Amino acid sequence: MPVAVETVSSVRSFGGEQAVLRHASEVTGTDMTFSVFVPDHAEGAMLPVVWYLSGLTCTQANVTEKGEFRRACAELGLIFVAPDTSPRGEDVPDDADGAYDFGLGAGFYVDATQEPFAQHYRMWSYVTEELPAIIGDCFPADMTRQSIMGHSMGGHGALTIGLTLPERFKAISAFAPIVAPSQVLWGQKALGGYLGDDRAAWRAHDAVALIEDGARVPELLVDQGEADNFLAEQLKPQLLAEACAKAGIDLTLRMQPGYDHSYYFISTFMEDHLRWHAARLTR
Repeated sequence: MPVAVETVSSVRSFGGEQAVLRHASEVTGTDMTFSVFVPDHAEGAMLPVVWYLSGLTCTQANVTEKGEFRRACAELGLIFVAPDTSPRGEDVPDDADGAYDFGLGAGFYVDATQEPFAQHYRMWSYVTEELPAIIGDCFPADMTRQSIMGHSMGGHGALTIGLTLPERFKAISAFAPIVAPSQVLWGQKALGGYLGDDRAAWRAHDAVALIEDGARVPELLVDQGEADNFLAEQLKPQLLAEACAKAGIDLTLRMQPGYDHSYYFISTFMEDHLRWHAARLTR
């Protein structure tokens, strides 16, 4: 039975429709909100899909309002999908201390196994199974042509999902991703809280570990601001560079002087990433 999807808003932009939608998720047990931009297209045409995963504290609104992707997507004929970062609702558990890096807004794109998070925090299944089914059913989406990108925690999600499902995603890129969450405090808190103390279970959600364990894709694109406050302690792109070099993965790592961790940085290089994705989605 088709999922009932409610339109929260829909506006005309750059020769296309930008919508925000809501549905009751069986996977998370909550209502989930996501945004979709669909450019104008010929009747019957099916368009490739670019997934964008957001970072800590964000919802789908951050990139929708500040990502500056619509002009390029309209030109290139790309559907752009942005899910939320975690389940939300009165019954959804949060960090006990109200910290920003765990709980609401910080789902880390994993399926939690630890209580009290296991019931709702199932963002891996939501992003890889439930939401793609909705996109395929409700939009003119060519699900044989998908790619994925993300920012920070969402960059971690894009890398780990893309590395795990290389047959699905024809391109993978990231802005300032957490490349080795097992080796930094953000990731250790999240993976321990959601998945427990067995670090072997963490490796499926750590891009560097996945590559060390044999995951392979032809190439990756990563942009990283050199003025990013989180660069040295939490992001550590050199670890990804080292893993890719050993594995023979063609990593384009662009260190951008003067840029920080914000959407001023992301929006500056968004078009570059979309053109890179489009070239691989239309081969």
